Amino acid sequence: MIGLGTYRALTDLSAPFIALYLARRRQRGAEDAERFGERLGRPGLDRPEGPLIWVHAASVGEALSVLPLIEEVLVRRPAAHVLLTTGTVSSAALARERLPARAFHQYVPVDRRAYVRRFLDHWRPDLGIWVESEIWPNLLSETAARGTPLILVNARMSERSFRTWGRLPGLIRPLIGGFALCLAQNEGVAERLEGLGARAVACRGDLKWAAAPLPVAVDLRDRFAAAIGARPVWVAASTHPGEEAMLLDVHRRLAARLPGLLTILVPRHPKRGGEIAALIAGAGLASARRSEGGLPDEGTAIYLGDSLGELGLFFRLAPVAFVGGSLVPLGGHNPLEPLRLGAMVLYGPHMENFADAVARLEACGAGERVADPAALADRLAVLLANPETSATHAAAGRRIADGGAGVLARVADEIEPFLPRNGGP
Repeated sequence: MIGLGTYRALTDLSAPFIALYLARRRQRGAEDAERFGERLGRPGLDRPEGPLIWVHAASVGEALSVLPLIEEVLVRRPAAHVLLTTGTVSSAALARERLPARAFHQYVPVDRRAYVRRFLDHWRPDLGIWVESEIWPNLLSETAARGTPLILVNARMSERSFRTWGRLPGLIRPLIGGFALCLAQNEGVAERLEGLGARAVACRGDLKWAAAPLPVAVDLRDRFAAAIGARPVWVAASTHPGEEAMLLDVHRRLAARLPGLLTILVPRHPKRGGEIAALIAGAGLASARRSEGGLPDEGTAIYLGDSLGELGLFFRLAPVAFVGGSLVPLGGHNPLEPLRLGAMVLYGPHMENFADAVARLEACGAGERVADPAALADRLAVLLANPETSATHAAAGRRIADGGAGVLARVADEIEPFLPRNGGP
């Protein structure tokens, strides 16, 4: 049975393999070469004076969901600073654009004790807030060993993850039990956390319902809208490998029925832009790329949105949005983001990561599940030919998406007793 001691020993002994793994990630552009030292626990900034609240989120989706909470925490503690850690280049770019004053970003150290201790020695956080489902044994256990309170917010635990962790009780129980408070997205998650050994568990809602609409520069939106004109247009957002080929097939099916159709294709990872551009060219379709600064013209069939942080632009340009990660078994992405910006939302059969949100949307007709690319093409043909239908569905979805403001206050009230004051926690 693998316990915490075994995990620590394995990560200590595997230092050469970890170094090789990180070197390969750097070669692929998956690591930030200029700030790579942060992944080894070496700070890129000085620690500010006063209370420091450390928030850890895995990547873009988790960071977006916790931004309103960071802002609320800073309002409630005017003397505090917030350190946000994530593990991906794209989330670092998001943090640079979206973090408020008195909040800053660092890459999370790789989960090896030497790196973790170096990180904690420098930052000395007064409170740790972890988001959703990031369980790094060394990082959690070393933080708890220093007496730093830990809170898990917006906790997510699928049935599959629950079964996997359940086979490792010697590892998961001390880690989950180390959180002073666990705030689950829903009651099912709360039950799973308690089954794994969590102490104080409560359900106060999903922070994704409290997120603000994605931003956009109005002049940029106007330029794109003028370039598109009256053409029928839809957005396929946060797509993954395997989905783009299916979505190009959807475009071909639709273009036969909707002359002048424009498909805006936005990959989850913009660094895949070259790969997807080659796929589009191989399909014989004319394209333009956001990374090259171009706008769609009359001859553009596929506009490739291979840029960071511009979903707020693309969702505002189309009446219907398809959410990726759902035609392939990845659990889907946030369906609330397009709804807040007036677009009706469609998605494939794999939306396990947002099951609660999807259930609420489907109950009022604001979101629709399609079984496969052929069904997606058929539904898009109807909606794009009848804009009043998509507008009605989108309006219903926007009312639901905008109705989650109370989640933020409930979550903030729960963590209030743990927030450090000037003298510490």
